[in-house]
Amino acid sequence: MNKKHLLTGNEAVARGAYEAGLVFASAYPGTPSTEILETLADYKDSLYCEWAPNEKVALEAAIGASVAGGRALAAMKHVGVNVAADPLFTVAYTGVNGGLVLAAADDPGQHSSQNEQDNRNYAVAARLLMLEPSNSQEAKDFTKLGFELSEQFDMPVMLRLTTRVCHSKSVVEFEERQEVGVKPYEKNIRKYVMVPANAKVKRAHLEDVIKAMTEYSNTCEINKEEINGTEVGVISAGVAYQYAKDVFGPEASYLKLGLTWPMPMEKIKAFASKVKKLYVIEEMDPYMENQIKAAGIEVIGKEVIPAYDELNTDIVRKAVFGIEAPTLISEKAAVVRPPALCAGCPHRGFFYALSKRKDIMVTGDIGCYTLGAAAPLMALDTTVCMGASISMGHGASKVFKAAGSDKKVVAVIGDSTFFHSGITSLIDVTYNKGASVSVILDNRITGMTGHQQNPGTGLTLMGEPAVEVDIPLLCQAIGMKKENIYIVNPLKLDEVGAVLDEALAKEEPCVIIAKWPCVLKKFTEEDKTSFDLSKKRCEIDQDKCKKCKMCVKTGCPAILVGETITINKESCNGCTVCQQVCPFDAIKEVK
Repeated sequence: MNKKHLLTGNEAVARGAYEAGLVFASAYPGTPSTEILETLADYKDSLYCEWAPNEKVALEAAIGASVAGGRALAAMKHVGVNVAADPLFTVAYTGVNGGLVLAAADDPGQHSSQNEQDNRNYAVAARLLMLEPSNSQEAKDFTKLGFELSEQFDMPVMLRLTTRVCHSKSVVEFEERQEVGVKPYEKNIRKYVMVPANAKVKRAHLEDVIKAMTEYSNTCEINKEEINGTEVGVISAGVAYQYAKDVFGPEASYLKLGLTWPMPMEKIKAFASKVKKLYVIEEMDPYMENQIKAAGIEVIGKEVIPAYDELNTDIVRKAVFGIEAPTLISEKAAVVRPPALCAGCPHRGFFYALSKRKDIMVTGDIGCYTLGAAAPLMALDTTVCMGASISMGHGASKVFKAAGSDKKVVAVIGDSTFFHSGITSLIDVTYNKGASVSVILDNRITGMTGHQQNPGTGLTLMGEPAVEVDIPLLCQAIGMKKENIYIVNPLKLDEVGAVLDEALAKEEPCVIIAKWPCVLKKFTEEDKTSFDLSKKRCEIDQDKCKKCKMCVKTGCPAILVGETITINKESCNGCTVCQQVCPFDAIKEVK
């Protein structure tokens, strides 16, 4: 076996879990954590892994697997931990049977997220032992260690990652899988049934666990000193440690923390006593800095280091030494290309038709379709979190009605997001006699995170055939009238417009399912038989084109504007939305 491999941090976490004898893994895809479960699927002969409908379900399933005696892992992005927080806080009380690791990936700089929360604070609030790797080798090693520490302290372990660690590659040395097996399950009501009487006892016991974890934190090898001199000392963790090493160089001394909760305060005090000037280099919140200052240790942190956004060596160097690299200047001057819906995206047709309906509020959600808010479509008014579109739309609709307004509300959500947290929101609409229009954009896959399966695709993460949730039937089951459920081809503008007008005219809740596969999807046999996916493209007849730019208003990136308006034949997928909006019949379809 070739022992050395170049892996991303996510791939390394998966490898570490495999080597640790993982039995069960569950996740909901979310950048930057998605590839952990995708990589674990490569080891499906040795373990079981699945996509869950949301992060709460993923963690609860992993908790159940742990209680049954198997080593279990749940993975999610930082905002997913908000969804999973309910079981997370309580499982710190119950403890585990088989080792339980939560891989939670923060997104400093908000590369693909709606907020920039620092989930290290969750470790403190939920009282979880927390590990922070700084490269791919540590991602693998700390994952393995996490399972061992989970069983040692009877405590779930949080493996806190960040985008740069998740997606950067470094060399990882492979080891053989450790077959630890499944531990015996024993019925233990006092340990696992968190009624108040049992929870009060477990809460008190948790303090003893924290004390033991703190002692370990102050003595473990992954919290280590690198003494090079006495002038400057740096405390850091995760990828920020890599930046600090580049900036401060070999003359400075370092305390690299791999276990960051409980904080090793005795070790920090000892390190601080060896240097004249002490810095804390960390991304986002002053998490370590606040705890160190609270212990009475003088340290320089957010006085100079930015309190938000992703760090890099240029930013740290400028913050500490006032030296600005030329690359940083060029990056500031660079023209940023905004993201756009792909050429042929089925969402474009629906949003174009929606944008023509005036005096409506459109509540949006998290997914590719969030780009419907961008120019020139500008068809969304809000985006907050997964599943919020339907709930927010319901609340807004009730207020407009109370105010005597005729304004209607359309909520837009994707198929995977509907399964994630939209179903309960739609129940709220039907149960409380709402009048909003809920649109489910069913593109047959979880698109934004890279085409993962979901309960509506008919396949599992491990590639096995699965029950496909019938969305129209589900909507009926939760109270939506059959005559108020519409299924449309989102690429047919007249069809979409007619259905929108009919639904908006009603004074009771409606659901529109815009059903067409993502243009980038690997089409299944069912896709090929259910949809016309024949290869085609569109061309502009220059003799008929009047340069009115109606086609440009669709926002399709395949349409190019210069001396003439043309369609890039390599990009065009023949969705014909541009053809339908052209008032001069200048666009023709080419098979």
